[in-house]
Amino acid sequence: MKKELDDITYEEFLELQDKFNNNSKSKIATYSFSRITMNILRSLLEIRPNIDDFIFNEWFENDIKIYDENIIFLKNLIEKESKYIKFYNEKDLEINFLIPILNKIDFKINQNIRAFSQENITYKTDKFIFNGEPDFFVAEGLDIPKKPYFFIQEFKRDKDRTNPEAQLLAEMICAVELNDWKIIKGAYIRGAIWNFVILEKLAENEYQYFESKIFNSSNIEDLKSIYKNLLFVKNEIIEMVKNEKKENEK
Repeated sequence: MKKELDDITYEEFLELQDKFNNNSKSKIATYSFSRITMNILRSLLEIRPNIDDFIFNEWFENDIKIYDENIIFLKNLIEKESKYIKFYNEKDLEINFLIPILNKIDFKINQNIRAFSQENITYKTDKFIFNGEPDFFVAEGLDIPKKPYFFIQEFKRDKDRTNPEAQLLAEMICAVELNDWKIIKGAYIRGAIWNFVILEKLAENEYQYFESKIFNSSNIEDLKSIYKNLLFVKNEIIEMVKNEKKENEK
């Protein structure tokens, strides 16, 4: 027996609506990041989790040192904001907690690589299209993002309506394909909780992803780790850009 509309979850409703919209149009099915779910991803391609966490060793066990002034900044941020995080909506969390951290990291790598927010990315195949506006990503491009390097997907409530994990994975798949890469890093946020993610392409339309342990940004030691992990990504992008420049000069 078919479910009554009142009995289905919001995620199931989005999937039904997307299927209806795509079936009613004589064009390739289009899926927005903001509406993507794990079920949709799995229906379009092969993607599976890998629970081995060794892949994070180089990233998390880095020897980056945080200056005393930045530790003071992080402590002050927690003291000021930690009690409010659970009450913040997505925009409040972004303005009061995330942006100060990201500005301190400063992902403006050079004149042509910087942080973007709510700028469109599209990946097209002969079977489907992914597009949308990621919350935050670092990419090459002065006015228009052309080559994404790293994504952060935010959501306040714990997978209440849409799934930040699925959104992030869809964005990372776009980047891997657009850049012709095998691997890319990202992170998703639910309130104070951060998870870092690595996506690896195995074959055409086949991927695996690794999720880190959780980091609670209301805890100073975890926040320091988050800060170091983001600095590692920044340094990695800088090295990638240097290597790309050397290759182009050959």
